[in-house]
Amino acid sequence: MWLACLGMGAQSSREYDILFNEAMLQRQQRHHDAAFDLLQRCLALKPGASEVYYFMAQYYSAMKQNDRALAAFEKAAALEPANATYMETLSDAYIMQQRYDDAVSVIRRLYEADKSREELLETLYSLYGRLEKYEEAIGVLNQLEQNNGKTERIALAKSRLYLQLNDNERSAREMKELMEQHPNDLNYKTLYANALMLNGEHDAASELLRQVLSEEPDNIRAQVALRNYFIAQDDSAEVMNMTRRILLNPKATTEDKVYQMRQMIAQNEQEGGDSTLILNLFSEMLDRPAPDADIAELKAAYMDLKKMPRDSIAHALERVLELSPERTSARLQLLQYAWEANDNDSIISLCRAARQYNPEEMAFYYYQGMAYYREEDYDHALEAFQNGLSVIDDDSSPEIVSDFYAVMGDLLFQKERKHEAFEAYDSCLQWKPDNIGCLNNYAYYLSLEGSNLEEAELMSYKTIKAEPKNATYLDTYAWILFMEGRYAEARIYIDQALQNDSTLGAVVTEHAGDIYAMAGDIDGAVALWRQALEKDPQNKLLARKLKKKKYLKK
Repeated sequence: MWLACLGMGAQSSREYDILFNEAMLQRQQRHHDAAFDLLQRCLALKPGASEVYYFMAQYYSAMKQNDRALAAFEKAAALEPANATYMETLSDAYIMQQRYDDAVSVIRRLYEADKSREELLETLYSLYGRLEKYEEAIGVLNQLEQNNGKTERIALAKSRLYLQLNDNERSAREMKELMEQHPNDLNYKTLYANALMLNGEHDAASELLRQVLSEEPDNIRAQVALRNYFIAQDDSAEVMNMTRRILLNPKATTEDKVYQMRQMIAQNEQEGGDSTLILNLFSEMLDRPAPDADIAELKAAYMDLKKMPRDSIAHALERVLELSPERTSARLQLLQYAWEANDNDSIISLCRAARQYNPEEMAFYYYQGMAYYREEDYDHALEAFQNGLSVIDDDSSPEIVSDFYAVMGDLLFQKERKHEAFEAYDSCLQWKPDNIGCLNNYAYYLSLEGSNLEEAELMSYKTIKAEPKNATYLDTYAWILFMEGRYAEARIYIDQALQNDSTLGAVVTEHAGDIYAMAGDIDGAVALWRQALEKDPQNKLLARKLKKKKYLKK
């Protein structure tokens, strides 16, 4: 009996090995369903197989079954606690579920098993920070410091943690030790001065900062710290003096300068908003060698905030482009100004330059095309829009892309490239099905062709539902009904068009006459045709209609 059981156990072990190896092979071949089934069979044969739980956990994670995944990771680690891989994976799973205390326990055990792994201490430090266990986090940093000596990163981290514990004295002490360890590094003196200020020792901090600036007048950290000191002392004259030194400091970063200017602007607005002081500071900075485009752009934004004359703001924006020609935001604002002023030449010039620096920005093709369109230079307009199609992608604005195709459709129809025009309109409506202008023009041009009138009617009806008092849209709908022979209905809508706009052009007035004529009102038709002929005296067809007093198609 004992021998039979022994033989069965050996057979089960061999079967397990075969199944497990096959599961790993299926996993390598990305046949994950097969691998998962094989692992389940392995577990039935060997319930204490830690490796099976480990791989099952990964599949549970992939299936978003986080609780089952965590339970499997815990089982694998419990079965083989000396396996560092299992333990690390378990700690990661705890962190994913924000069970930080449990993760700390696992990481601690891993570190105790192998104290050469300092990255575990870094993880512990991070976890204690999330748990807001600042004393424990400091303990971890002390261990790192013991291993590697005092470093700026660790000293700063400890100093911040002491501040979290409201222990300003120990925070300052950390900075003092760092300074004493590096007596020739002025930045550490500045850090210590900042810590002294937080500890309320303003005079000592001020003295230390003045020492730094006597050795290195352009030390930006010391300048910023001393400015904070003067703010605390409510010494506005010195605050202004130090601010100016920072802004004109060649070693100050763009971020430093922008931050200081934003503070200055905010304070200036609170004190009454005298723009002269701010503008003078901007001018001083921009008159220095190698001026910063960010500062120039901030100046333009400030001038806009103060509602200064548009030509002054435009001049400031042009300065931005001199310093940084690729600045899209500045050029777009200039384009907006030119567009509102109907300055098509400026629009075309701005867009031509923009396309050299920002060829991927679709707005520049759009504005350039529209400027040419307004100038009735249809060839160049079409070229600009067609060039713009090359930069359209899935992230493009549906509104702009839709307008691209809509205007292209109008241009192509004018060039009698009707098939291409209708394709452009179709593309427009794919991007924005409710582009009302496109729906109106598409419907009208279909009616002129006398084709797809039912489709044209549906499109046109959408436009009058959206804008029921738009005379142009009402005229299009009335004309489509006319083309369908529905004269009484057509008259209802053309009358609405006439009521909503007394300044309609010759074409709409002629349409109204045609509709009246076919609806049986010849006297009304003649009156409307006369009005139309006054607006378009060269229209020979109109003259013939008046002479014969009847509707003529050609």
